[in-house]
Amino acid sequence: MKVLITGGAGFIGSHLAKRLAKDGAEVTVLDNLSEQIHGADTDFAPDLRRAANCIYGDICDREQLTRAIRGQDAVVHLAAETGTGQSMYAVGRYSRVNLQGTATLLDILVNRSSRSVQRLVVASSRAVYGEGAYRCASHGRVHPSARTAEAMAAGRFDPICPVCGGDVSVLATQETAPLGASSFYGLTKQAQEQMVLLFGRSMGINAFAVRYQNVYGPGQSLANPYTGLLAAFSNLARAGRDLNVFEDGLESRDFVHVEDVVEATASCLAPTVSGHHALNVGSGEATPVIEVANAVIRHFGSTSRVRVTGDFRVGDIRHNLADISQIRAVTGFVPRRRFRDGVVDFLDWAGRSAPVDAGFDRSMRELRERGLLGVRATADLDLALAETALS
Repeated sequence: MKVLITGGAGFIGSHLAKRLAKDGAEVTVLDNLSEQIHGADTDFAPDLRRAANCIYGDICDREQLTRAIRGQDAVVHLAAETGTGQSMYAVGRYSRVNLQGTATLLDILVNRSSRSVQRLVVASSRAVYGEGAYRCASHGRVHPSARTAEAMAAGRFDPICPVCGGDVSVLATQETAPLGASSFYGLTKQAQEQMVLLFGRSMGINAFAVRYQNVYGPGQSLANPYTGLLAAFSNLARAGRDLNVFEDGLESRDFVHVEDVVEATASCLAPTVSGHHALNVGSGEATPVIEVANAVIRHFGSTSRVRVTGDFRVGDIRHNLADISQIRAVTGFVPRRRFRDGVVDFLDWAGRSAPVDAGFDRSMRELRERGLLGVRATADLDLALAETALS
């Protein structure tokens, strides 16, 4: 199989490229080596070059993308801007890369004279759901609206039942849940997956939108302030800096190891799998953020303290737990890496490099200046460093 991976030099893409090449696929990678993601690196990693034909290029460059697509059997579309908080003020940039880039890809596929591509996979996100699914004692399964800044500033962090305003408890979110993105990033992911599924049906090719949860693992960028909670905490703990845990620390996330994400994505390329599906890709486990912070400090034997401050970010969700029964039914994928084991894998890898000043202070100030960061209990903004990419 000949496979093009857009954004293939990134965290997930590079792992996927090597996995597919190992299985005998002929892999092509298209990537612009964004400085925010790759730092000062201006070339493809040697091991990725050995696994794939690497093309330096922009997803919105129609001529380049047309050449890259020619002769491919499948396209895995990972190229995207991914900072949830950043998307709320870098609107034009996120629109161009995520929306126009996907539109350019589909325009080429629809209008090409020789239709070799018969399979299309797009990286979506759990961000399309907003808060996701909860249970109300009186009204059963409900899908709360986004929490308000006023409620969180008053320390009321839990969502409420949209029917009666009562307490709710988290449920695993199914793919059939209403879509309710609470960030522009989430909206672009929603649009991307709907575009891919729509045109997959119209062109008669297999199409899949894989809704990644909180992906982590070796190879994750430690220099990108929007890359994720674990990378942020690992940098801070190794530098002996305090970890600011937002809200009350009980907010939770479904952390899924990159090896499982790669297997889930690759499963959509199997010739026995067909149709047009949006599929959750997660571990099926929810881990509270306070547990993550303490685990990182213990692992490194750090002198850092955990500060549960009550700070919050507008647009963040309270809990994330994916129902992963659908992807098992469609592709047979089952996650293998439990978080308690996978996090050791990641932290061992991170500990082999020096801690990085990834610009957390700057990113948090950007949010505060635009009214997107709520500081409830701390007067020192420099403490608010660690959750710029939590959702």
